[in-house]
Amino acid sequence: MASSHGHARLTFGPHRMLLKSIDGLRVVFVGGKGGVGKTTVASSLAVAHALRGKRVLVVSTDPAHNLGHLWDREVGDAPVRLTSFTENDTSGGYVDGMEIDPKATLERHLASVERTMKRMLPERMRPHAERHLALAREAPGSFESAVLERVADAAALGMEAYDLVVFDTAPTGHTLRLLALPAQLTTWTESLLKNRDRSERYSAAMRSIAGTSGDDPSTEADAQLRRTLIQRRDRFENLRTVVTDRARTGFLIVFTPERMPVAETLELAKSLTDIKIPLSALVANRRSPADAGQLLRDRRDAEDSQVERVKLTLPDIPLSELPLMPGELVGSQALVDFAHLLS
Repeated sequence: MASSHGHARLTFGPHRMLLKSIDGLRVVFVGGKGGVGKTTVASSLAVAHALRGKRVLVVSTDPAHNLGHLWDREVGDAPVRLTSFTENDTSGGYVDGMEIDPKATLERHLASVERTMKRMLPERMRPHAERHLALAREAPGSFESAVLERVADAAALGMEAYDLVVFDTAPTGHTLRLLALPAQLTTWTESLLKNRDRSERYSAAMRSIAGTSGDDPSTEADAQLRRTLIQRRDRFENLRTVVTDRARTGFLIVFTPERMPVAETLELAKSLTDIKIPLSALVANRRSPADAGQLLRDRRDAEDSQVERVKLTLPDIPLSELPLMPGELVGSQALVDFAHLLS
């Protein structure tokens, strides 16, 4: 293995090239256990596609947010240009990046609710509603719901303005909860809408019996709430449709070839099947060289048995191997060099 970023020698099985396994997809989720190199693989995939002239958006959903550190630049809650290949290259491809900020998203959402509340609720009901908003800010699931809102927005933006969206996800458990949410929230919102329909029919009947006009002060608030629920339902339904469509979306699991990450990888693969998320590829990252001394050769032998374990369990999923790199992989040029290993 050479000492520079991009010249390590790799051996891939037939038809197991990483880029080939996700060719044609519009949305790719990169997941796995914490610390296995998901951000590096996600960013390198983005660069590899940009080098082919693609417009790529890479999105971090991990609260730890390593994307900015990896690219050695400021990355925020809105897309920012990370690199482009238009000056010295005729491809015209580029990579934009963003880090989802669930706290900022939640605060924006609650501020919007508060504005609507002040406009539509009678004065006497506002203190009660404000207490509910304060509780909602700390409620379990609020942050996951806020992240999902932004994931839905990013997926929609990607389908409209980019050729590919790569999600650099949080560690396994968090990501599974997030990907299971669209179906749950769609069902929940549908239930709310049905309840609103029943309530509105009952209110209309009571107004008719009482002989009162239809200009009830709550009518506008009800209509606004209904529009909000419908928009939310449609957003989550669209996201669920996208993430379960194997023609457009794939999940890529990154793992280091050690016992614990491999066990988590196999569990994640089963869980993805259960929630109908297509698994497109596997990446054994940071493979030790076999020709750099006895210590690393022994480590390589131990890794081989773990890689074989994954292959035997998931024989139909393309598996690629990426080398352990010397030094710290940081900055756009290092990512460009690493991206060449993917193709």
